Amino acid sequence: MNILEAFRGSLENLAAHKLRSALTMLGMIFGVGAVIAMLSIGAGAERQAMDMIDRMGVRNILVRDKSLKRDELEEIRKKSLGVSMRDARAIVDAVPGVERVAPRVEVTTYKIMAAGTKSKAKVFGVSHYQAELSHLRLAAGRNLDPLDERHHGQVAVIGSRVARDLFGYKPALGRQLKINDVWFEVVGILADSGTGTSFQGISIGNTAEEVYIPVTTAIRKFDRNPLHAPLDEIVVRLEPGAAPQVSAAAVRTLIDRLHAGAQDFEMVVPEALLEQSRRTQRLFNVVMGCIAGISLLVGGIGIMNIMLATVLERTREIGIRRAVGARRRDIRLQFIIESFAISLVGGLSGVVVGVGIAWGVAAWADWPTVVTFMSIALSTGVSMAVGLTSGIYPALRAAELDPIEALHYE
Repeated sequence: MNILEAFRGSLENLAAHKLRSALTMLGMIFGVGAVIAMLSIGAGAERQAMDMIDRMGVRNILVRDKSLKRDELEEIRKKSLGVSMRDARAIVDAVPGVERVAPRVEVTTYKIMAAGTKSKAKVFGVSHYQAELSHLRLAAGRNLDPLDERHHGQVAVIGSRVARDLFGYKPALGRQLKINDVWFEVVGILADSGTGTSFQGISIGNTAEEVYIPVTTAIRKFDRNPLHAPLDEIVVRLEPGAAPQVSAAAVRTLIDRLHAGAQDFEMVVPEALLEQSRRTQRLFNVVMGCIAGISLLVGGIGIMNIMLATVLERTREIGIRRAVGARRRDIRLQFIIESFAISLVGGLSGVVVGVGIAWGVAAWADWPTVVTFMSIALSTGVSMAVGLTSGIYPALRAAELDPIEALHYE
């Protein structure tokens, strides 16, 4: 008997006992499905984290205004102004390894109008370095430049959705929009960057719903609550080769002194977040792999159990085959291939279930999932290995049966 004939016979036997075969495969189906679903969810989470960290910039350090209660702010403002332009200038002058800084402030009270329509977009005053540091892409026009910042230019770069809200599908470049009582000329339109996202408690909005104006214009033209810091954030870009953790410690020490020890700021180091994300992802993969491995082990035990029962059920058949010339290795091959066939069909069915779960999670929870070839290959490979291993003992039992006793078995 060759392998092809044994495999064909195994499939015919599985088809002859559909319910028993289906129940035997359930362990493999659930195990493989769990592996693929969990790995795809984990890969989706990793990609989302990587996209966000890429937008923050691996070489960047973020100094952010800390959200505090009103009574705490009143006490802190007696000795600290909060995150300000003074901090940005001091970082450039005093911290080694800093390439450039980009201050940012959100205009908190505003209304945006143009051509009789309104938009609910967010307005930010940013440095002309913001586009480079945050990897902003343009769909049309230009980004803010040093002259805009130096001369408090009344120009704006707007997101694609803001452009549609205010100007419909007409060209927006060169048009005027009004933020509160200040008119701005649209000089650039941002390309879509995907939906807004959050990671490790840090939120990044969708640039399609944002308006960027020069930070100097935002500070001069718009009022701000005196309890709030002059800036919301300072992005610090490090030179290539600079150690982010070391530079972050230097920045923290400097700002702590400038703020007279007031804890009214917080720092985010994307590189540290990236490493933490990778550690969390590795732990997640190990835990999910163990859970899925237990499912596959249970499936293998089920296959071994049903194959032992099959040996007992087909004892007379085994005796007849031995009597007409089948060798022990033919009997072993027959039962090993049958066990392999069960695990193969169960594994392929599990692939379908796992991909279906991944797609379902993506559609229902709006969570990105990534089904990789590696997850499919790993799960099906392990399931087939478990199936082969589970079939060895029953196959040996079948091959060791005495032909004479087997022929007399009832």
